[in-house]
Amino acid sequence: MEPGSVENLSIVYRSRDFLVVNKHWDVRIDSKAWRETLTLQKQLRHRFPELADPDTCYGFRFCHQLDFSTSGALCVALNKAAAGSAYRCFKERRVTKAYLALLRGHIQESRVTISHAIGRNGTEGRAHTMCIEGTQGCENPKPSLTELVVLEHGLYAGDPVSKVLLKPLTGRTHQLRVHCSALGHPVVGDLTYGEPSGQEDRPFRMMLHAFYLRIPTDAECVEVCTPDPFLPSLDACWSPHTLLQPLDQLVQALRATPDPDPEDRGPRPSSPSTLLPGPGRPPPPPTKPPETEAQQGPCLQWLSEWTLEPDS
Repeated sequence: MEPGSVENLSIVYRSRDFLVVNKHWDVRIDSKAWRETLTLQKQLRHRFPELADPDTCYGFRFCHQLDFSTSGALCVALNKAAAGSAYRCFKERRVTKAYLALLRGHIQESRVTISHAIGRNGTEGRAHTMCIEGTQGCENPKPSLTELVVLEHGLYAGDPVSKVLLKPLTGRTHQLRVHCSALGHPVVGDLTYGEPSGQEDRPFRMMLHAFYLRIPTDAECVEVCTPDPFLPSLDACWSPHTLLQPLDQLVQALRATPDPDPEDRGPRPSSPSTLLPGPGRPPPPPTKPPETEAQQGPCLQWLSEWTLEPDS
């Protein structure tokens, strides 16, 4: 992918109710700040001015979030009903996501389950960052679970690197970046959670990409697989030398995994542990406790804006 511009928005899925874009790295989804010269919101307005909804804050209903530095699949609902159906899929934990990343070092295990609880970092100077439970200043850590499958070993700009597939089974802020850093293998180019020696200044981007997305709404199953950006033909600094797991096999397994039952509020049955042979299965994420009124408030506010309320 080229660096983002207003004109080069990549669409990987379109229907009457949804768009899925392949977001560029270092592009914010939306912003009210005048100094933001490029946002996904502006790209969408430029490409699809007829789809912008003046009743929304930013003109478009983004179904989920991607970090500024992360590229890849991001779903946009084109009406209130579609936004509500997508929201319910996320709330019921029926959405499947998988990411590609280049991580520092050669990971020796073929598959790793990372289960560190994640909370906000209350340490002075670390505002807006997250950390694992047990870190000094960690506030309100919540159970978090990520599965990692190693695809390749190689070198990036001469340094040892592993290409991996990551599947978050919970949805904490910065979860994949924090979990990889806690594993001792931070994402290449991650200026927040990466190598402290200034090594992460060299890559031209953070090497984390939202590769696969499936949102099984009642009306349609939104399913996309974006192009792999971490190929030697696209980045001469990346030189793989050992293939451990073919990516196409994992994609086939992701596509074949049945969607979780919307009535099942327990652990999700879909997991990359089915993608590779190995002893046993990783522990499931803890069963979610009933929501408090405080937790339900933002959800109800979101639904009141985006879902099937009559237009005035």
